[in-house]
Amino acid sequence: MAKGIREIKRQIKSIQNTRQITKAMEMVASAKLRKAQEKAQASRPYVEKLREVVSSIAAGSEGISHPMMVSRPVKRTAYIVITSDGGLVGGYNANVLRKVMDELHSRHSSKSEYGLFVIGRKGREYFNRRDLPVVSEITELSDAPRFADIKSLAYAAVQGFEEEEYDEVYICYSKFINAITQVPTVDRLLPFDRVDQHGVSATYEYEPSPEGVLEVLLPKYAETLIFGALLEGKASELGAKMTAMGSATKNATTMIGELTLTYNRARQAAITQEITEIVAGANAQS
Repeated sequence: MAKGIREIKRQIKSIQNTRQITKAMEMVASAKLRKAQEKAQASRPYVEKLREVVSSIAAGSEGISHPMMVSRPVKRTAYIVITSDGGLVGGYNANVLRKVMDELHSRHSSKSEYGLFVIGRKGREYFNRRDLPVVSEITELSDAPRFADIKSLAYAAVQGFEEEEYDEVYICYSKFINAITQVPTVDRLLPFDRVDQHGVSATYEYEPSPEGVLEVLLPKYAETLIFGALLEGKASELGAKMTAMGSATKNATTMIGELTLTYNRARQAAITQEITEIVAGANAQS
């Protein structure tokens, strides 16, 4: 019995140490989440303003055309997939990757029909294990990423569409709603959809010409959308980590309570047995 009591006591100590770690990780994720959430929310008005300007040009200029607005028969598709570098983030990575795999299975019959641009070590490892075509990858991003960190990947994806290496470009990420809710999302990045470009009330004058402005603005706009999705993904990752570590801390507390109760019962049983043995010995000698 004494051996069993010692084992329970060691187990309680081990879980207490784990709880301290998960609690600390929850607090760190919570602090980082506030900054990541602010960045994600701050990027949205900028993206919307760019969308408004692009829509105004497309809607107000008759006959205007740009390669990034032209739809063509789809032979090959690019997917930009945003995941995390580390684990302990609950279902964040699994949900995004499941969404991507559903898209690949429903839209393609061969690996030659698509290429994967992957941000995050978890996504890279997942696709490499399945021998899927990873064209470009970026890992080891900080919790406060800059556009310069992903510029090469974003440029390669946009350039691939302009050069007709890819006929469509999709971006796959987790849209941040709040710390508890993150929605796996797949949005078409290219070609830009003219359907969304009606009903623009603002008017602009362009110099030297609308076509010249589009030539510069559209690639920047596409890269901005990619960076905005990365900020959404980073906020989602930290929210998922905070929630996961909070749940782990609560579970550890519950386990400690149950083990403490078991320990007290075992200790009481041991004391009772010792008293019984002492009384029995005393009676035998009388």
